[in-house]
Amino acid sequence: MPKMKTKSSAKKRFRVRPGGTVKRGQAFKRHILTKKTTKNKRHLRGITAVHSGDMGSIAKMLPSAGL
Repeated sequence: MPKMKTKSSAKKRFRVRPGGTVKRGQAFKRHILTKKTTKNKRHLRGITAVHSGDMGSIAKMLPSAGL
């Protein structure tokens, strides 16, 4: 059997934490920033955890992560 490959897009976007949760960057912070308020852009900083409903698809994209 061939090895299962990790999706290249997923390994660039997600990191698995030691506890098993997955962290991701915030969306909507790349372009068209002039019409967004300063408060909105400030709250988009940093990282957040992936929602539990999306963990199944993340586990398929990252087979070697052990999720």
